[in-house]
Amino acid sequence: MIFDEFNHHKNYDMKYFLAPLLFILAGLPLFGQEDGAYRTFKDTRVINAHSAEMLQKRKLDIRISHRFGDMFGASGGWATFYGLETAADILTGADYGVTDDFTVGLYRTKGAGDRKQLVNGMLKYRLVRQKAEGAPISLAGVFVSSLSTMPRQENAQGVASFPKFIHRFAFSGQVIIARKFSNAFSMQIMPGYTHRNLVADDDVNGIFSVGLAGRIQMTKVLGLILEGQLPLNGPQSPFSGEERLSGPPYQPAIGVGFEIDTGGHVFQINLTNSSGIVATDYLVNTRSNWLNGEFRLGFTISRIFNL
Repeated sequence: MIFDEFNHHKNYDMKYFLAPLLFILAGLPLFGQEDGAYRTFKDTRVINAHSAEMLQKRKLDIRISHRFGDMFGASGGWATFYGLETAADILTGADYGVTDDFTVGLYRTKGAGDRKQLVNGMLKYRLVRQKAEGAPISLAGVFVSSLSTMPRQENAQGVASFPKFIHRFAFSGQVIIARKFSNAFSMQIMPGYTHRNLVADDDVNGIFSVGLAGRIQMTKVLGLILEGQLPLNGPQSPFSGEERLSGPPYQPAIGVGFEIDTGGHVFQINLTNSSGIVATDYLVNTRSNWLNGEFRLGFTISRIFNL
């Protein structure tokens, strides 16, 4: 059975996840902070998730991201040259700074879940910017919509049947709450919601999630980045007690990496267990287990142009 109505499941009180983190973000003092927090993160992304950082007005950011196959585990090892001979997902696209606080984006991704050949639109708006004599945090919101352009499979029983055009869409929104504690350390939390218009009968349309990310500046040009995102309901969540009828169990999307600021662009290399790159994909489709060696090498190249 396939359906496109939102399923009502056990409600999760987000305050139990967010309240302690918000207290930490707002309560610690600033070190070396200027009037406005400059480059809380070096890039507009952490690993997969958006950071609180925004593009400046009239800046164009050309982005290319790649996720290889599993390095180890059943699908990795020497047979695939530790995942380098396969591609889990590829992103090509661009962001544009409409204003200093409003960014739009458009990307094409291969897709790592049931939906392939995704065209993704992005809107990102910063409501609050952290200041030494003012707001203790930066606050932004990001919205992503994904349209699958893969061919419809006639007589299919799965998601790829796409009975209606609207079934090709998925949406994801996150609130980003960030704080730059010093020139060496920044952190953010990311509550969010993802909705897919069409899912299988052992899945749910709406998934709530929460994420945590951090950045540690190691040298002038090198930073360590970490990120984890956890679904809170549905078969994707370890809290719900629900199991999907087919496939391996879902896993939190966890990544670690390094970002290198070359002045003209930011180069990022990472290891993550998520196959997808956009939120509508990795938040609901991550099944690879770090403990089984099911993590992959990834990289992102970002080049900013003045328009």
